[in-house]
Amino acid sequence: MAGAPHPDGRSSRTGPAETVDTQVIVVGAGPVGLLLAGELALRGIQVTLVERRHGPTTQSRASTLHARTMELLDSRGLLADLGSPPCEPRGHFGGIPLDLTLPGPYPGQWKVPQTRTEAVLEEWALGLGADLRCGHTLHAVRDLGSHVEADATSRHGTRVTLRAAHLVACDGQDSTVRRLTGADFPGTPAARELLRADVEGVDLPNRRFERLPGGLAVAARNRAGVTRVMVHEFGAAVRERAGAPDFDEMAAAWKRVTGEDITGATPLWVGHFDDENRILARYRHGRVLFAGDAAHRQMPIGGQALNLGLQDAYNLGWKLAAAVDGTAPPALLDSYDTERAAVGAAVLANIRAQALLLLGGPEVEGLRTVLAELVAHEEVRAPLAAMISGLDVRYDVGGPEHPLRGARLPHVRLRVGEIVCTTAELLRSGRGLLLGLGAPPPRLDATAAGRVDTLTAHPAPGSPLEGTPALLVRPDGHVVWAGGRDGNGLAEAAGRWFGLPRAVRPRTAHFPSSPPPPSTDHR
Repeated sequence: MAGAPHPDGRSSRTGPAETVDTQVIVVGAGPVGLLLAGELALRGIQVTLVERRHGPTTQSRASTLHARTMELLDSRGLLADLGSPPCEPRGHFGGIPLDLTLPGPYPGQWKVPQTRTEAVLEEWALGLGADLRCGHTLHAVRDLGSHVEADATSRHGTRVTLRAAHLVACDGQDSTVRRLTGADFPGTPAARELLRADVEGVDLPNRRFERLPGGLAVAARNRAGVTRVMVHEFGAAVRERAGAPDFDEMAAAWKRVTGEDITGATPLWVGHFDDENRILARYRHGRVLFAGDAAHRQMPIGGQALNLGLQDAYNLGWKLAAAVDGTAPPALLDSYDTERAAVGAAVLANIRAQALLLLGGPEVEGLRTVLAELVAHEEVRAPLAAMISGLDVRYDVGGPEHPLRGARLPHVRLRVGEIVCTTAELLRSGRGLLLGLGAPPPRLDATAAGRVDTLTAHPAPGSPLEGTPALLVRPDGHVVWAGGRDGNGLAEAAGRWFGLPRAVRPRTAHFPSSPPPPSTDHR
């Protein structure tokens, strides 16, 4: 995290207790929490992030961004801030090579250190007005019906009570909020684990999911000279630990599997993950919601865990903002649970399959051989690549069938007046989009029109949008209506997703009688 500390290193707040009134509390300032905070702040919602860490993370655990995540970052104008990350067009399914090339601007796996992703999202969220409070340990969460309260202790020992309309847990796989609320988290316990470390000062042959007689080994060196090593011993039991494994354990397992001695390397970070597989029974519990690894726990195969969580936040942000400012139709916030829980269940199912292929012993070799032959066929490869990349997500948004309904708006170039732009650029306002293609679209009623940008654009010949007269698109880029100039069904779709008049109350604070002071305790 990149916010500046108080000039003299101390909190500007004094006294034994503090009450913070805000509109949304986000617990956890990792990538998911930061993206959600930015999405809320973009829409004028007052959001307070509560983070247990005292400063920025130095652990770049997740370093892969997929095509759909790159598209959503593009739709918020954030890609340039990532720099020029390398792209690997080849991924894998359970360690079996898989070409991820698909139509679109960002096929493949983009290698961005998590530290960089967090820094970009933090700068964006704070620049929009989010309030980040580090060094806060959460102790209690109470859903009081009319609002939610959370108790925490600051790093200086100050007791802090936060009050808001909603709280969102983005605090990782060992979620404190999940524990405090007792949210039902069914699934299967861990049966296999994989040790991993980032090391310097060692020269290892590159290994891409190399299956050896005793286990699986991975070694990959990045452009900075840091080598990530990962190892799994076939048949080894999952060890009970109080925290992360030490490097000696990692090095010993590496030598047993590969025969190589890495004890002379300098470990920068050591960790492990296992194949525990769980998903919340509900993503929404009244005024408390869950996103990212707080909602689902899975083996982070192929970077799917981080990308799944970021896409949770992208789906939730605009819906929660509408609920807070009083404009959400009745079922809008519930659609976060139904849509993302279904996506989460599908991803966890493919991860279970991949974990078996990746970490199973000799008994899975026949299955691996068959699948390797099948992915050579485009009819098998393309759906698997779309599933891994997040490009196959299609929500049930109601209405008659149409190839685009429920799917993401294709990333294409359009001419709007004299300007040529992409569909991602049209979504940067964070509002809905009514797009007329080749001619002006039908009119919306005044209620929905206040939350939707209306544009006329001209797609290039052969574009996937060619032949569709008009589209209504949600702020998260999914098409909810596709139809003709007569507008049949448009009013119903607009009412479902955008249709309530704004409530008569300010958007600047959930408790307008006691606004919070400006925060200077970012560090």
